[in-house]
Amino acid sequence: MQTPPPFDIKARHNARKHLVQAIYEWQLTQEEYHEIERQFLNEFLGARVEIPYFQSVLREIILHSNNIDSAFLPYAARKLQDIDLVELAVLRLACFELLFRIDIPYQVVLNEALELTKVFGTQEGFRFVNGILDKVAQDSRQQEFKYYKKPL
Repeated sequence: MQTPPPFDIKARHNARKHLVQAIYEWQLTQEEYHEIERQFLNEFLGARVEIPYFQSVLREIILHSNNIDSAFLPYAARKLQDIDLVELAVLRLACFELLFRIDIPYQVVLNEALELTKVFGTQEGFRFVNGILDKVAQDSRQQEFKYYKKPL
């Protein structure tokens, strides 16, 4: 029996970083996901990026953005069109992971989202993103959230 290759944290982080950029581009251009995917795949030659993760997540976010948006909009206190596009890209990525990638612990999703918001977003954007994602995590990952949020 063959063992799976070791998980590459850096390659996954780089995939998320490029996903934020690709989602941002899609939000601006409304291009088909395969066009945006093609543009980014050309940049990945020799790069340390988890390409299958990038491809599947980009496709799913673009195809199901309405469902993803409905998970966080009740907590946004802003209309969709009033959310900064970088923050929106991060929210869509993180909410997708919270809702559909339960193999990723919610703390990892939140930490990555905040780091990406600090890199690409506005100076205080991470506070906005954190407030929303914390509530989405409480809703979507109730059992996991309760386990890790127990008082010591």
